[in-house]
Amino acid sequence: MSAPDIRRPEAIDAAWLTRALQTSGVDAVVSDFTAAPVGTGQIGDSIRFRLQYARGGGEAPASVVGKFPSADPVSFNTGVMLGNYTREVMFYRHLADNALIRTPHCLFADVEPASGEFVLLMEDLAPAEQGDQLRGVSLEQAMQVIDEAARLHASHWEDDALDDLPWVSGSRAAPPSAATPEMVQALWGGFRDRYKDSLQPDWIQIGERLATRFGALGELHRGPRCLTHNDFRPDNMMFGSAGGGINVTTLDWQSFAYGSGAQDVAYFLAGGVSPELRRHHESQFLDRYLLGLRAHGVSNYGRDDLARDYAHGAFLLFLTAFFAAMVVKQTARGDAMFIQMLGGASRHILDHDALSLLN
Repeated sequence: MSAPDIRRPEAIDAAWLTRALQTSGVDAVVSDFTAAPVGTGQIGDSIRFRLQYARGGGEAPASVVGKFPSADPVSFNTGVMLGNYTREVMFYRHLADNALIRTPHCLFADVEPASGEFVLLMEDLAPAEQGDQLRGVSLEQAMQVIDEAARLHASHWEDDALDDLPWVSGSRAAPPSAATPEMVQALWGGFRDRYKDSLQPDWIQIGERLATRFGALGELHRGPRCLTHNDFRPDNMMFGSAGGGINVTTLDWQSFAYGSGAQDVAYFLAGGVSPELRRHHESQFLDRYLLGLRAHGVSNYGRDDLARDYAHGAFLLFLTAFFAAMVVKQTARGDAMFIQMLGGASRHILDHDALSLLN
């Protein structure tokens, strides 16, 4: 049977699902299904398909999750402009199997780079539950995420083959970023004006400095590079629940890069745990991360190296918060999430005196 075409969720039918399953090696015939939205994605839309079979073997899943371009035109155009849709499909096609980190098993992935249309069909991770950026994670969950970060980063530590891949953000072969200094300044100004009643004075100070010194950020990291997630936060993770599921599975590979592993660590700890929990256990988190790297063969990166790179890692979280807020569909939850991210990043930046690095 031929591979399925690329289509939006409203055009999915039983024959399409059958082709997708069979091309992935599942010998089954779908007779009917139900579909319902799942998740809280800002750039892509995810749909859970519960399947009924005319013929299904033991490997036929009861349900699968499809990911598609956002139905919102603003969010869709952002996904195309930033190359997010192509990047995620290429991750699942070429890197997921050896990235060491737990990711959803992908049954089918295809993209039309020119139009931005894409489809991903993946295993349904339920009864694991999506993390919640606003609620944060527990100490135990945070430690599990740090372990996953170490596995991901060790998998392609100083792997300069990534530099030859144009769909890897931050690689030498990648096209220039669509995020120009002028765009960043304009988006920060719009964000500051829209959310002025929710912003603290020191957050605004950080934003002003970052917006005017955006070009200097790329010069901060001088250490080893590795495969990074670049949007490493609870909303992009599934956690085991009382009903079962894998401890941590990382989703949403639209922003992955060849960059600083410590940036992922800072991004997660600044935005995914409470400031009090981060401050109290920060040294423990970093020690655990280093032990994880060493367990997977990384021996050329010490505590001083990590401290240096970690100190400025939350700049990306701050930038993501105001940048994304202005280029995706505005929602009440999105507003709360972006303010939470910006606040967490600001506290991390101030705790580590990171603004002094932009003088």
